[in-house]
Amino acid sequence: MPDGLDDRQVAALLMKGMTAHYLLHRTYAVKPGDTILVHAAAGGMGLILCQWAKALGATVVGTVSTPEKAEAARNAGCDYPVVRSKQSFVEVVREVTDGEGCAVVYEAIGKETLQQSLDCLRLMGVCAAYGHVSGPPDPVDVIQDLGRRGSLFITRPAIMHYVAKRSDLEWTARDLFNAIKVGIIDANINYEYPLCDAVQAHKAIESGSTLGATVLIP
Repeated sequence: MPDGLDDRQVAALLMKGMTAHYLLHRTYAVKPGDTILVHAAAGGMGLILCQWAKALGATVVGTVSTPEKAEAARNAGCDYPVVRSKQSFVEVVREVTDGEGCAVVYEAIGKETLQQSLDCLRLMGVCAAYGHVSGPPDPVDVIQDLGRRGSLFITRPAIMHYVAKRSDLEWTARDLFNAIKVGIIDANINYEYPLCDAVQAHKAIESGSTLGATVLIP
């Protein structure tokens, strides 16, 4: 570990930060001027994606479940936080992009949102379905869901494939540690539980009530 990183930062950032790295730099390489959609934008992963994407020059639309989380996402660089129960994120994306659609959707919700996420994409846009907290999505019809919407791409990325080579693991970790060092991303640790209360920590996360990162302390 580099000097200056404490164990809590590492616990909160290492896996999520490396995931954010490959999503933003390899699954789809975010460029200045891109509009992107980040689901669960105020969660531990979402806040990192918003911070890093903003540093890459993207315009960020993010979905959240409460107004409080909308403010947290905004503070992390999300330009257009959308409370899903109050507003259509598809309409927001279309409005922000003058009808074109976004370059990439970072899809972490799954069953409840996947079809709407595909509706948000521009021609030849990318849906990076890296999570499914609402359950596995329904099967995708490559003709109706992808072809007729505009030659879309969909992928289910996983970190073990992106860091399978030692060189890729070292590159990902090096970029992550540098992003932490220069202040692009921070740990966003808002909850700490003793390890013996791991069950309570998982229940809180699964309830959708948490904001930012949760760490367990041995």
